[in-house]
Amino acid sequence: MSTAMITLPAYLWPHRSYPGDLRELSRVRADLARDLWGMGGADLIDTVRLVTSELFANAAKYARPGARVDRVMSLSQGRRLRIGIFDAGDGPTRPRIPTERTDAAWDWAEGQRGLLMVSRLADGWGCHAVPEWPGFRTQVWATFDVWAGDEPPVHE
Repeated sequence: MSTAMITLPAYLWPHRSYPGDLRELSRVRADLARDLWGMGGADLIDTVRLVTSELFANAAKYARPGARVDRVMSLSQGRRLRIGIFDAGDGPTRPRIPTERTDAAWDWAEGQRGLLMVSRLADGWGCHAVPEWPGFRTQVWATFDVWAGDEPPVHE
């Protein structure tokens, strides 16, 4: 018999929900900067904002018309910051980094290149389908190691 260990986050930021529209990107970035204020150096915050922007843009591009895109964020006790972006696409999808392709396939892959940047800037990333009737949502997440001494901001 095996047992599973569930690790709860040390800190969980409030859930944020946005219209699935690229025009919301400035609001997403501003909210993220506000949420991370006082945590880590400017490099960490800039990197997290850039990666989150790419994940949000990808989710908004593939979301159903009128759908919302949600952001969740947590900090583990092991000092790992995790950002999750949920889209509301038409079905379960698996984001991929482009590889060797034909010219036509590269045209399609143009929107996927942001994931290559995500893979280089984040300490980890991945995706999984989240059941939701009548279809599936996809969460794409990225993690960042946070240096010792950085603490989550206190929001009043």
